[in-house]
Amino acid sequence: MSGVIDTEGEVAEWTFPAEPDAVRTARHVVRDTLRAWGLNQVIGDVTVLLVSELVTNSLRYASGPIGVRLVRPEPGESAPSLLVEVSDPLPVPPVERPAKPDDESGRGLQLVACTASRWGTRRGRTGKTVWFELPLTG
Repeated sequence: MSGVIDTEGEVAEWTFPAEPDAVRTARHVVRDTLRAWGLNQVIGDVTVLLVSELVTNSLRYASGPIGVRLVRPEPGESAPSLLVEVSDPLPVPPVERPAKPDDESGRGLQLVACTASRWGTRRGRTGKTVWFELPLTG
C-alpha cells in the first residue's frame, strides 16, 4: 500500500514501502496521474518505464521508504517539461555503468540518461533523489 502525500494541482507525491509491490503500485499511480493530467500516452509510457527502473534500483540498493514525485509545468511555460523524482534513504548516489550485452539488469540509469532531456541526483537530509525531466513538446 502506498501513502499518498499530495495529488493536488501541479504536483503529485507518494511514499511506498520498500517491498516488491512498490514497483507495480508506483507504475499504476503514476500512469493514472498522468492520464488525469491529460498527458499523452507516449509521455506516460516513458515516465512509467523510467519510474519503474528507479524504484527497482531503490528496492535493490536501499532500505526504507521510497518517494515518487511528479511536477507538471505551469500553464503557458515556453519549454514545458515533466519533472519526476524518486527518493530513497541511501545517501550514496547511483553510478551509471555500461551493461554487457548478456546482462539482465543494470540499464536503468542508461535508460534515464538516453531518454530524459536532463537528469541528475541530489542529496537530501536522509538520502538522495534521482530526478529527470521529459519535454512535453516536440
